[in-house]
Amino acid sequence: MSTISKVAARAGVSRTTVSHVLNHADRVSQHLREKVMLAIDELGYVPNPQAQSLRTGRTNIVAMLIPDIRNPFYPELVKTVQSELEADGLDMLIFNTDVPGGHSQEHGREYLRQIGRKRVDGLIVGDFALHGMHDEIATLDLPTVFIGHLPNHAVDSVKLNDFDGGYQMGAFFARKGHKRVAQVTGPASFAEAMARAEGFEQGLRDNGVEVLRDLRFEGTYLSPSGTESVRWLLDASGGVLPSAVFYSNFLMAQGALAEFYDRGINVPNDIALAVFGDQQQLEYVRPRLTRVGTSPAALARRATTMLLERLSGVETGAPRTEVLPCILHEHETA
Repeated sequence: MSTISKVAARAGVSRTTVSHVLNHADRVSQHLREKVMLAIDELGYVPNPQAQSLRTGRTNIVAMLIPDIRNPFYPELVKTVQSELEADGLDMLIFNTDVPGGHSQEHGREYLRQIGRKRVDGLIVGDFALHGMHDEIATLDLPTVFIGHLPNHAVDSVKLNDFDGGYQMGAFFARKGHKRVAQVTGPASFAEAMARAEGFEQGLRDNGVEVLRDLRFEGTYLSPSGTESVRWLLDASGGVLPSAVFYSNFLMAQGALAEFYDRGINVPNDIALAVFGDQQQLEYVRPRLTRVGTSPAALARRATTMLLERLSGVETGAPRTEVLPCILHEHETA
């Protein structure tokens, strides 16, 4: 088995030089680094991560907390974070709070306790994973970035401009000539869901379209509420559908599209449909969905950069809050 001593002997340098090449490369000349790396390759030496951790006080592991791994938004988020961390030599642990049996808040609290005890270097939290327990992350003594709306601004965060995204879609429907417009919001307890809803209604008003409160349905962000919303639309309208409907996320729009199809209702000929969201899966839905948002990958890349800036010491100031713009893409459904 190769050891650091054998690498040092092969390269003709001291053990300390090998250690510097592995842990503090900036302290060693390029010539010596090349000699040591050649010896490592020749001997097939693999550094012991536990030993490195003891020497450096770093684990090179970042934890990530997400609320629902089945929601297509989060696999794209996780994959991007993992790729960005890997490029920087870091590994990732994933904690999913929505596990069989429910009790997501309890799981989230327990996972935070585990993360606090484990030797990880940092944490990225995917919005609803904390289920309102935002104050809990302030107690963690490690760099943390929150993806989504963080009311207490306790740590760095990055979010979408939900109000503006909703506003853009409201203005878009108005420009298209729609006068009787419905929307299916997320839960009223979610600030970002209400920001999307309020922005959408403001976009309608500012462009001369009356907001019809009896055509606003509160959904759950899950597919079944999309199905339920179609039944509600038919009941609320006496069988005469509004000309357009805006869904606050893809899962609800997915459920609605299936229900519209099963009922023989054509999108967009019978009703125009648009959605808040821009994940990769939308490219494989037909008809292609008119949508507004920013990709999970963009959020993930910015969150990872913010965390790496904290880990490297480039950023040491007060917690930052960054807001990414939403982009509207017109396709076949509206």
